[in-house]
Amino acid sequence: MEASTAQAPAKTVLRVAAISGSLRRASANTGLIRAAAEICKESIPGMQVDHVDISELPLLNTDLEVGGGFPPAVEAFRDKVRAADCFLFASPEYNYSISGPLKNALDWGSRPPNCFADRAAAILSASGGSGGSRSQYHIRQVGVFLDIHFINKPEIFTKAHLPPKKFDDDGNLIDPETKEQLTKMLLSLQAFALRLQGKSPNSEQGN
Repeated sequence: MEASTAQAPAKTVLRVAAISGSLRRASANTGLIRAAAEICKESIPGMQVDHVDISELPLLNTDLEVGGGFPPAVEAFRDKVRAADCFLFASPEYNYSISGPLKNALDWGSRPPNCFADRAAAILSASGGSGGSRSQYHIRQVGVFLDIHFINKPEIFTKAHLPPKKFDDDGNLIDPETKEQLTKMLLSLQAFALRLQGKSPNSEQGN
């Protein structure tokens, strides 16, 4: 009798759309996203972090919506948001609130039909003295209208400019304690996203 060549069904892989609210080349917040992607590759099976670049999005202007469509950069962004299983937002705090680029991205994604609804998300931030806490709470407020379901713990408010040094000159995360906190956040996001989907970490795709 010939051995079966059938392959076992693939396990669930969560696609995480990660959006940085900073456009700066050496952004610490974008560095947090890179660190999240590396952590998932190294130690969290079934989770893939994809950085969604928002630098090409035009400022929100509904006059740019022609014939029910959006500008190409906006359409591409909305496609990536729709394809995601959950979200990771990393943003600095600007004037006690959300960064302009991130708010613009959230607004474009919310244009009917809302692309963000009914999925899990986590927020982290690297900023000044507060670590970005006020920005995070404003993102949560926006998420109420967008029907985004945020995890509540752990919270990561990275005080980027205080010792010990958290990032290198290129914005890469080098602080072991922050990496440990980020790992716990990703595991919490994974568990919550799967629960919302009615799955377990070892469930098969299509079940």
